[in-house]
Amino acid sequence: MLVGTLFFSAMSVFAKLAGERLPTMELVLARVIVTLVMCWWALRSLPISPWGNNKRLLLMRGFAGFMGLSCYFYAINHLPLADATVIQFCNPMLAALIAVFALREPLRGAEVVATILSMVGVVLVAQPTFLFAGGAALDPLAVVVGVVGAIFSAIAYVVIRRLGATEHHMVVVFYFPLVTGPASLPLLAVEGIVMPEGIEWLLLLGIGVAAQLGQIEITKGFKLETAGRASAVTYLQIVLAYTWGILLFGEFPNALSIVGAALVVLGVFSITRRANP
Repeated sequence: MLVGTLFFSAMSVFAKLAGERLPTMELVLARVIVTLVMCWWALRSLPISPWGNNKRLLLMRGFAGFMGLSCYFYAINHLPLADATVIQFCNPMLAALIAVFALREPLRGAEVVATILSMVGVVLVAQPTFLFAGGAALDPLAVVVGVVGAIFSAIAYVVIRRLGATEHHMVVVFYFPLVTGPASLPLLAVEGIVMPEGIEWLLLLGIGVAAQLGQIEITKGFKLETAGRASAVTYLQIVLAYTWGILLFGEFPNALSIVGAALVVLGVFSITRRANP
């Protein structure tokens, strides 16, 4: 899960650079195309069917991933980035709660406390305007869409965990671009296409490759750990984003952000540490 989070953090850096001129859905489609090609190439070398066994759950995984990604990008475009980030990163807690009912996975009191601690850390790092002084009124529709996106992302995490018992991880990864690609085309047609130039082609390739490698590792992680614990590790992407901001973009966090980052690390460590036998 940590290695996958590192790759997704790199993907975010590439997307930030490419997004200075290219539209959002074009970045999404670039990610999907590269992922689809790499998945198909990898699956051809494996002695398994690329279509998997439980097609209903695989399609559900693809649809949930598409909805989560689409709603997340809608929230980013209609809310301050910090607010959209806080809403999206509610999904580990939602995944843990959904898994209690869908997968019968136990959720101990210590895990609940650790997850809440991480969520508090995310709030301090992102510092959303609706909680801190100087905040402006938010678009209610965008908030609802952002919450729906977090719910669908949590559903995708839980479905991936369920599929781990019957499907090869590459098949699970394959169904995300298989569903998201066709579903994203109408949105791209509405948004419009901007032809990439120069290094933007490499950035688009980097988005797809980093996302593919990240998705593979994340999927492996969900096969090895409970949905609540595994998804909580993704909180570290917030800490990594601020690290890249300092090193690459000269974006220095304030004191509250540093405290929040410490809480995220502490919460993630607590929730992922296995109990002593």
